[in-house]
Amino acid sequence: MHLRGDLTQGPLMRSLIIFALPQLLGNLLQSLNGSINAVWVGQLLGEQAVAATANANIVMFLLFGLTFGFGMAATVRIGQFFGARDLDAARRTYGSAIGLTLAIAVTVSLLGWIFAPRLLDALATPAASYEAALTYLRIILLGVPAMMLSLQLAMGLRGSGDARSPLNVMILSTLIDVILNPVLILGLGPAPRMGIAGSATAAVIASTVSLCAQVGQLYWKDLPLRLRGVELKYLRPRSEELSYLISKGLPMGAQMLVISGAGVVMIGLVNREGLTMTAAYGALLQVWNYIGMPAMAIGGAVSAMVAQHIGAMREDRVDAISGAGAMANIVMTGVLIALLLPFDRPVLELFLGGDTGAVPLALHIQDLAIWTYLPFGVTIVLFGTLRAYGVI
Repeated sequence: MHLRGDLTQGPLMRSLIIFALPQLLGNLLQSLNGSINAVWVGQLLGEQAVAATANANIVMFLLFGLTFGFGMAATVRIGQFFGARDLDAARRTYGSAIGLTLAIAVTVSLLGWIFAPRLLDALATPAASYEAALTYLRIILLGVPAMMLSLQLAMGLRGSGDARSPLNVMILSTLIDVILNPVLILGLGPAPRMGIAGSATAAVIASTVSLCAQVGQLYWKDLPLRLRGVELKYLRPRSEELSYLISKGLPMGAQMLVISGAGVVMIGLVNREGLTMTAAYGALLQVWNYIGMPAMAIGGAVSAMVAQHIGAMREDRVDAISGAGAMANIVMTGVLIALLLPFDRPVLELFLGGDTGAVPLALHIQDLAIWTYLPFGVTIVLFGTLRAYGVI
């Protein structure tokens, strides 16, 4: 029986690139969305607003670490069942992951709203941008359930070998967010002038529409993982599925929490150097999102491919999948770095403006750090292979 999304057939490098490209484009759109919004915030609201969003976004990245772990655990398990041609088991895992994510997302949204001031205090958020950061963060937290569920739905689909459907939704979400940002920041037309709150509100609206579109296409396209009739009971996680998702998802999430925790430590240290340094670092985070895209896309593709091969009892190809992923990542990341470096000053000026002391600081940091993305990418690919085996 041949299933849509079967990644166990055909030449490895070709299958890997074809599967990774939609996810890479999705990551590109997501980063482009963040960058365009950062440009709007920086140009329309100034350096303080850039610093505010940098602090709030680091907190959001930290909160999403745990959900990413459960999403990766579900992706691996779905991939293994998909490779073994056990579609009912794959749907059961998909439903359990969605139900678990919903419960976590509502809890995170509520607790995040309550403890947002303490989180920003822990980061030593500059006083000049504190109120803006708190406003931005609390509004973004309202959209956490929609954001987390959309992420979980997309990751599950990738486990079934479908990377195009999440890309379609990402295109829609990006267009809505990019269009609404200046409208709500400036109060264009009938919209109220909301300042930095408008940027956060645009993200929440885009995420909510994205979730509705994700669910809609799941049924409209009759994708293999859609749940109907008695299958809807899978949304209430069974003990077996819950045990797997928690036992594997927590350590996987812990890996992301270590990475995002390092980001929290960094932004805390940077904040102590003053507003100009925080703005410089915030702009660099936008640029580095692009450099890290191949690693995340190829790492996710490798994980899904290896999981399907394990389920299909074709583990003889796993080493070759990992090697192809590492090589593809080195080439793609290297090309991105080579394209960026000659134009890094004008790129940073897009976010910071031309007459600010933040630009020289950002250029110095970039010269020191950007090369680390080459070994980072290979590490992410190897992590993807290990995750497919449940090794954490």
